[in-house]
Amino acid sequence: MIKKVGRLDRDDYQLLDSYVEKISKNLDKGNINQAQKLIYEVANTPNYFVREELGKRLAEYTGTGNLDAICYEMLEDRFYPIRATALFYFYYKNQDKPELIVQTLEKTFETVPWESETICSEMWKKYPDVMKEYMPRWADSDNPKKRAMSMHGMEYIAAKNPQYVLTFVGRLLDDEDEEVQKKVSHILIQVGRQRPLQTFASIRRWLLDGDEKRANFLWQILRRLSSIFSQKNMRDKSQDFFSIALRTAQEWKTDSNPAVVQMGNKLAKMIKNQ
Repeated sequence: MIKKVGRLDRDDYQLLDSYVEKISKNLDKGNINQAQKLIYEVANTPNYFVREELGKRLAEYTGTGNLDAICYEMLEDRFYPIRATALFYFYYKNQDKPELIVQTLEKTFETVPWESETICSEMWKKYPDVMKEYMPRWADSDNPKKRAMSMHGMEYIAAKNPQYVLTFVGRLLDDEDEEVQKKVSHILIQVGRQRPLQTFASIRRWLLDGDEKRANFLWQILRRLSSIFSQKNMRDKSQDFFSIALRTAQEWKTDSNPAVVQMGNKLAKMIKNQ
C-alpha cells in the first residue's frame, strides 16, 4: 500500500512503478477498462506526491493505448485526486509544448486550483515568454480566480524583468477581489525587494491617477518592505534599500502632486523611525 500522507520512499516508488507497468501492459493489450481501473485505484488518494508521481510516470508511456483519452476524461472526474493526476499527466507529457500546458490550465484553474498554481509557478520559471503571451489575457478575465492565478509565480522573473512585472500588476491595482489584491501585494513586495528603484518609480506613477484606496494599498506595500529590510537577516541589503527609499522620499516631498507629497512625508517619517 502506497502511503496516504507525506513524501514517498523507495518502497512506495517500487510499488508505484509496478502499478504503472500493469497499466501500460493493459493499455498495450487494449484492456482500456482494466487500465483505467488501475489508474483510478492509485490516483484517488489524498497524497499530493502520489498524484504527481503517477501522472509523471504515465506521461512516459509510449505504447499504442489511448492514454490521452483516459486522462482527458479524468480531468472532468468528480473526485479531486483523479483530476489532479490527469493535470500532472498532461503537464509532464507536454514539457516541449508549453502552449498545450496553458490550454490544460484553462480547464483546471478552478477545478484543480492547488496543482494548477504549482504548475503556473513552474511555467513562469521554465517558459516565461509563453506566460508573457498568455497571462495578460487571464488578467483581463471576468473570473477573479483566473486573474489571481495569472500572477502566481511571476516573482520568478522579477529580477530580470521588473518593468514587465510592474506593468502587469499595475493593471490589477484596483481589483476588488481579495485574492487578486493579495497576489498583487505579494508580487510588488517581491519586486520591491529586488528592484526598489523601479518599484518606487512605479508607485509614484500609480499615485498620480489613483484614489485614496489605492494610496493606502501602496502605503501598506512600503510599510511591508520597510519591515522586511529592518530584519536582522537583511542587514547586508538594508543600507542600499533605505538609501534609495530616503532619496525617493525627499524627491516626493517636493513633487507637484499632493498624493505623492503625502506619501513622501509618510515614507520619510517611517525611515526616520527605523
